[in-house]
Amino acid sequence: MNIDRKAQWAVRQSALPMIVRPCPDCPGIRHRPSGRFRVNANGKLLDVWLLLHCAGCGRTSKVPVHERAHVSSLEPARLVAYEANDPATVRELAMSASLAAKRVYRLDWTGAWELRRDTPRPALDDPRPLTVRVRFELPAPVRVERLLMAGFGLSRNGIRRLVADARIQLPLPPRARTHRDFELTLTGAVPLIPLPLGRPKVVIVGATRVSSPTR
Repeated sequence: MNIDRKAQWAVRQSALPMIVRPCPDCPGIRHRPSGRFRVNANGKLLDVWLLLHCAGCGRTSKVPVHERAHVSSLEPARLVAYEANDPATVRELAMSASLAAKRVYRLDWTGAWELRRDTPRPALDDPRPLTVRVRFELPAPVRVERLLMAGFGLSRNGIRRLVADARIQLPLPPRARTHRDFELTLTGAVPLIPLPLGRPKVVIVGATRVSSPTR
């Protein structure tokens, strides 16, 4: 009996994204969130900043979160989170695309995500169709072909060849970037092509872990 195969893949956060903007003290442009906020009060008005460290020289800089905000405009729990350097709040704002757009910097998700599968790597010589549901657990825009390379263990050229041959069927171009859930189908037997070095880490849930090199 020709029974279709199914799999679930999840794109998950493995680190905070880098914040890309010029450093005043060195030629570097990449900054790491320090995990801390600075809160200054002037009467009933508050300034709140997310603190960063330059990856090149270590200089501390600030991203304004609230400027001259009246204390009554902030929820008490939110203010406590800022004052306590709450990790979940740091994560939320370090990943915020709207804050990045407002403060004119960009987020670099390179090395900040990993792919988790609910099954071991698919048997590529199995002629039965395989349907894969890809789910995003973070707003990281990831190139589709990189997900396929990590999930199937194939080279970039191997992925492109299979897409061109309609062996991998996708709802969007393989070179597109997305952070939205989608579904793909693999049809027919696929010859195994070695995976090059430097691909994102893959973690298998509920099965023996299979490691691939990380950046």
